[in-house]
This record gives sequence, structure tokens and C-alpha cells, in this order.
Amino acid sequence: MSSNILRFAVILAGCGNKDGAEIHESVLTLLSIDRAGHQYQCFAPDLPQARVINFLTNEEMPQKRNVLLESARIARSKIKPLSDFNQEDFDILVLPGGSGVAYNLCTFAVDGDRMTVLPQLEACIRAMHTAGKPIGALCISPVIIAHVLKSVSVTFGKDEKINAIFQKSGAKTTNTDARSIVIDEVNKIVTTPCYMLDARIGEISDGIDKLVQQLINLRNSL
Repeated sequence: MSSNILRFAVILAGCGNKDGAEIHESVLTLLSIDRAGHQYQCFAPDLPQARVINFLTNEEMPQKRNVLLESARIARSKIKPLSDFNQEDFDILVLPGGSGVAYNLCTFAVDGDRMTVLPQLEACIRAMHTAGKPIGALCISPVIIAHVLKSVSVTFGKDEKINAIFQKSGAKTTNTDARSIVIDEVNKIVTTPCYMLDARIGEISDGIDKLVQQLINLRNSL
């Protein structure tokens, strides 16, 4: 492998914006990494989904699905369980959004400011942060970064309710549009709001491209 090729770990939360990973955000992240000439490996926790939603009616369905198996749909089966993650194998960590983040990777959707984060994921984030490696978070995923690392700068789009929750715990929040990113150079965190806003897919793509490029810049500056 060329020393110029960076390795991204991308953490997925299922398949579909209402109960898993947001598909547009996930695929555009992988596309942006690939177009930049770098490599990615998808991961997801091997556990039951917190809920399953009918995407036509928005009603909860009495089904059982597995986060890893559902995430494999987005990754075209090229995915590993989150338990296999080792920060030494990767240069950059990225978390796309989707409601599955707030239900499957943490309990923010249910518990709000009393949320907990999946221990496997918290360990991944802390390991990358301790190693000084950049972390990107899209859409709702910055709630996990702000909860785990506390005093970081992030964006939740223009959601003042979520801003207030994490400002209390020490995070700095910045309102942005879907094409924009927020860069925390000290902690090497980059965030973009994506579908936290009523945005078009082209706007989402612009924001993700900027996020991926800035993560690359931060890694190359080490």
C-alpha cells in the first residue's frame, strides 16, 4: 500500500434513515473517500436494532433486525463487526448519520442528555482521539462525539434544542447550512449537518466532500 493512501474506518448504524444509517450520507461518504484516492473499511456493531420502521407509513414494525446485517446492505457485504476495530489499522474515523445512530449506537433518541454510548463505539472514539487521529461526524452523529469527548466544537445544523443540551456539558456548537463544515483543529474533529436540515442531496454531497477533504488535511498535517 502506498504511504500516501489513508485508511478510513466508517461506522454504520443499520440501513435507512428512520431506523439505521442514512443511506445518502453513508454512500456519499464512501464515494468521497474513494474519489479522493483513499481506502475505507465499514464497521457496525453486531447487535439487534432498537426498532424497525415501515418507511411508507412511519410506523414501528414487530420485526427483529441486526445492525451489522442491515449495514452490510450499504457496504455491499464488505463490512466487519465493530469488535474487530483496531485504531492502529486506520488513519481516520467517520460516523455517518441517520436515526439508527441515536437508537442503535447510543440512546440519545430515548434518553436525551442522560444518553449512553455503545461501549465498543466509545472505545473506538477514545482510541482514535488519544492517538491524535481525525474524526468526522455527520448529521446527528456529533451527539456521540460531544458526549464522549465533551469540550469539542461541532455542528447540529440549526437545532437549538440539541445545541443547548451539549453546551451544558462543555461543547461549543455552531449553526451551519448543509454545505458547510465545522472544524475543531485542536481535537481534530470535523462535522457537517447533512439531513439535520431540509437539504437537497447535492448540498449534502458538497458538505461531505468538504468534511472528507478536511479530515485528509488534518491527517496529513500530523
